[in-house]
Amino acid sequence: MLLLAFSIHLVGSQPSQSSQQVTSPPSPTAESLGDGNLSFPWSRLRLPRYIVPLHYHLLLHPNLTTLSFTGTVQIQIDVQNNTNWVVLHSKGLQISKATILDQNLNHLSDQVLPVLHNPSHEQIGIFSPRVLSSGQKYFLYMEFEAELAEGFYGFYKSTYRTSEGETRFLASTHFEPTSARMAFPCFDEPSFKANFSVKIRRSRDYISLSNMPIKTVQLNGDLLEDQFAPSVMMSTYLVAFIVCDFKSVSAMTSSGVKVSIYAAPEKWMQTHYALEVAVKMLDFYEEYFNIRYPLPKQDLIAIPDFQVGAMENWGLTTYRETSLLYDPLTSSISDKLWVTMVIGHELAHQWFGNLVTMDWWNDIWLNEGFARYMEYISVEATYPDLKDEYLLHTCFVAIGLDSLNSSRPISSPAESPTQIEEMFDSVSYDKGACVLHMLRYFLSEDVFQSGIVRYLRKFSYGNAHNQDLWDSLSNTCSEDDFTSAKHCYSSDQASKNAYLFAGEHLNLTAMMNTWTLQKGIPLVTVTRKGPRLLLRQDRFLRTVHPSDPQWQAVFLWHIPLTYKTDISSTIHRHMMTSPTDSVHIGEEASWVKINSDMTGYYVVHYADDGWDVMAKLLRENHTALSYKDRTHLIHNAFQLVTAGHLPLNKALDLIGYLQLEKHTVPLLQGLAYLEVFYHIIEKRDEPTLTKNLEKYILQFFRAVIDQQTWSDSGTVSERRLRSEVLSLACHLEYPPCLERASQHFKDWLHSNGTLNLPTDVAETVFSVGAQDDHGWTSLLNTYKISLSEAQKNKILFALSTTKDTDKLQRLLAMGLEGEVIRSQDLSHVVWMVARNPKGLYLAWNFVKQNWDTLVEKFQLGSSCIRTMIVGTTGQFSSPEELTEVQLFFESIKEQSSQLRATQLALENVQKNIRWVQRNLETLRNWLNEQMK
Repeated sequence: MLLLAFSIHLVGSQPSQSSQQVTSPPSPTAESLGDGNLSFPWSRLRLPRYIVPLHYHLLLHPNLTTLSFTGTVQIQIDVQNNTNWVVLHSKGLQISKATILDQNLNHLSDQVLPVLHNPSHEQIGIFSPRVLSSGQKYFLYMEFEAELAEGFYGFYKSTYRTSEGETRFLASTHFEPTSARMAFPCFDEPSFKANFSVKIRRSRDYISLSNMPIKTVQLNGDLLEDQFAPSVMMSTYLVAFIVCDFKSVSAMTSSGVKVSIYAAPEKWMQTHYALEVAVKMLDFYEEYFNIRYPLPKQDLIAIPDFQVGAMENWGLTTYRETSLLYDPLTSSISDKLWVTMVIGHELAHQWFGNLVTMDWWNDIWLNEGFARYMEYISVEATYPDLKDEYLLHTCFVAIGLDSLNSSRPISSPAESPTQIEEMFDSVSYDKGACVLHMLRYFLSEDVFQSGIVRYLRKFSYGNAHNQDLWDSLSNTCSEDDFTSAKHCYSSDQASKNAYLFAGEHLNLTAMMNTWTLQKGIPLVTVTRKGPRLLLRQDRFLRTVHPSDPQWQAVFLWHIPLTYKTDISSTIHRHMMTSPTDSVHIGEEASWVKINSDMTGYYVVHYADDGWDVMAKLLRENHTALSYKDRTHLIHNAFQLVTAGHLPLNKALDLIGYLQLEKHTVPLLQGLAYLEVFYHIIEKRDEPTLTKNLEKYILQFFRAVIDQQTWSDSGTVSERRLRSEVLSLACHLEYPPCLERASQHFKDWLHSNGTLNLPTDVAETVFSVGAQDDHGWTSLLNTYKISLSEAQKNKILFALSTTKDTDKLQRLLAMGLEGEVIRSQDLSHVVWMVARNPKGLYLAWNFVKQNWDTLVEKFQLGSSCIRTMIVGTTGQFSSPEELTEVQLFFESIKEQSSQLRATQLALENVQKNIRWVQRNLETLRNWLNEQMK
């Protein structure tokens, strides 16, 4: 929040406490300040457009003893229709005075103006006895107060404990998407961009931060006032202010931007890596976007209580401690990569999202899909040694959700705060990034980059829609732009100059609308007929069998196909825009691989004996395909098994080649599927099958397991492989793994926790150690005092692996209580306990029994609620469990009917049930064959 307070002496320097509140008769939910029988003037969720805010002058005085705050706001408004009413947002604020002034700061009325409330829409209406005239500017002035919020939204309180055990308080903000209205009355919609001038009063014990640079003045006694420079034009959700006692490190970028990292004083030493990353990333983005970062400073701060990963407030980005702090002694390579990616994500937003903002939340993917994709581009450019195939995995995650009927289009309607909150999901982030990757590969890197620079320049400090991005990438513009000699040409000219793809003209808007305005992912079925490939596209659904009527729904995409054969190294291209198509590849091609390096967002099915051909190629000459293509084949095969297109034994035969595989990415992909099957089966009453699968995994991957060192050496991929493989080996009780981990744990215990374990295996060592009472209790004690959030995360996972249900209950109780385990980590605890066969029903019952408390704590549409719903139900695989989930959702129908997450949860259980029904016997027989 970029708010600089303007001290107003015209209307009294102290907020008035004496205004009388009366209920307005026409509406039982509307209360008004002042006299008269006025009814609320506005019935819609979205604000009227006839009043536009220009500049907010905001003064706030938080009290960290009483945990409350007072404030005044003066908003300069531009009136575009004659009206007596100003309607804006406010939630949970006690407004004690409201008045309107003209441009000369004269009051329009001698009386305090009536303020009507419509709590269901989080709106207030202020009535002016004198008409506000169209074309005129006015000042709306209000005084207000509130408690610092519980939870993670608005202007809320957070705490941390020092190593001496003292609890200290801070006040921080999180406004996206609709919570600026909890901190000050405002026009809380992204298209109402304005300037913000913020002032914050505080004692000398604290510092304050906001979006802009600071100047401090002394007031009476011990009171200081921090006055922040006026902000650039921006949306309310990007305003931020924090009062805390943190310490910082700073450095300058090559263009002179001051970058500072703030953290709790005792965690200051963990800020240095983030500083290095932030400076590098800002330099990179200024060059990549060819647009200077527009503010003089960029602060990054680690907030102890923070629900999401991070937030891109302009000039003051806020983070979970795990997303910003890096401790070389306890942070693994995955932790380091995470910090780097999150900083890359939030700093990308300073351009995508902050400089150019979506017009409304239906297009939040324009912010989040781009920022997710820029994580990949920025890390690749600035930290090539950290390069990992997380873009591949990002697309796998997106496909997992997009292949369910409960998915949604990238651009979807969203009106209420709950609907808006739910838009922050895998479709906006992950699918958005994958579609952009496909587009970048399709247009070429240079065309893509110059197109997004054009988009950012044209819409700087403004708002944009999907179409604006396609126009910028196609280099088209309106006739007005064309005649005013902007750097673009008319639509007619654009069609003549459309990008050529395999000799065909391209209508970029028509193409991209098929990816953003309809849900789902295409399945391209490939059939070899002599020299030709016959192609068919359908929607890929994992919960509907191809023979079901739902399968017949018509979906059509414009798919930029790529393919490669054994005849040459050329990557061929073809644009598929019809339900069926064909391409010529020649008689002599013995194999063809579609979707080269998975640059396209679609699943491929090789019909007839196509999968046998692929399995043979992998067995005989797997390096003929790139490691990305090998990973892609493994992924697609197992997705097709779930959807009923391919028998499980075919997919299992396909990964038989992995004993020859030297690259970690395909190895991890194959291992991941076997691990998924194991986790499904170990929760069912199938002891023989569970044991056989356990034996097969250990036998098949034994060479890979045995060659792992218990160290932190190697590349990112090698280190990730080590973590995954040793974790699974110990979980499957492989004796050499258990012995090694137990010895490490004994050494760690003997050192009183001062021994630094290799970070990549620490979680596995802790998990083995947590299996007895003494180990579990020792880990919990270390958790309570550790200053490393990275270490605490590893310990928390280990604590959740115990087979003692009393201990698992205790973990859930501690997460709900929020003292030892912070509330921000509760959804993660629920998910981890649910993964444990001994904890699945404990976690599910916990969610059911505490539902109302959880919704109050986290908000209905939040990612935390989504994680708890999907994380527990996603482990179920029987019809009885499905019935139980349906009954619970029915019992909370008023809330569950608003959530997409409940539809996703039900579909996930149905998918698991079908998988078990279709594949359990096949798996049993296949394993018996392997064990002969």
